[in-house]
Amino acid sequence: MAEHTLVKICGLTKTFEAGYLNEAKADYAGMVLFFPKSKRNISIEQAKEIMSGLDASIKKVAVVVKPSLEQVQQIEAAGFDLVQIHGMICEEILQKTKIPIWKAFNVSDMEAFERYQKEDRITGYVFDAAKPGSGETFDWRLMDQIPRDEKTLMLAGGLNADNVGEAIAYLKPDGVDVSSSVEMEGKQEKDPEKIKAFVKMSHCSE
Repeated sequence: MAEHTLVKICGLTKTFEAGYLNEAKADYAGMVLFFPKSKRNISIEQAKEIMSGLDASIKKVAVVVKPSLEQVQQIEAAGFDLVQIHGMICEEILQKTKIPIWKAFNVSDMEAFERYQKEDRITGYVFDAAKPGSGETFDWRLMDQIPRDEKTLMLAGGLNADNVGEAIAYLKPDGVDVSSSVEMEGKQEKDPEKIKAFVKMSHCSE
């Protein structure tokens, strides 16, 4: 268990947003890659620029959906610390990936949890709403049956500065993951004040 609740700010798209995470002392920076359906999708080149501005203490997470081995290898070469995978993970990736893997689960696909829990290459889980990236919360009681182990457990889905304290008090996750609720109104850009407030409330609740 971490000394404090870990905070991941996800969906970075602008180089200057790295400075917001440095100032707020976030633990993880997430970037969406190889998924054009997402409005937060960026290129490997853009990701490298953002990563170059992050403090060394902030872990860099590539967020992908059903990636190919080649895509994961590009992620490794770019300097990411972790890869967060939504959807199916092919056996080849589990065997050949050199960086830690976080498996993302939607509350609608929990039947796959047991399979990935037994996989040594998976070092953490991210639990999200039925529609990932929707910014919607889900019934946290659905996670009461999840066995806790030594792997990192991150909670995502509709968290914001107002409800993150309640979520942490109820579930006691290792960390919390936020994207849309720390963006500026009507703009696809992170809001430094919302990021600071989210980090502060995540730590206040302990």
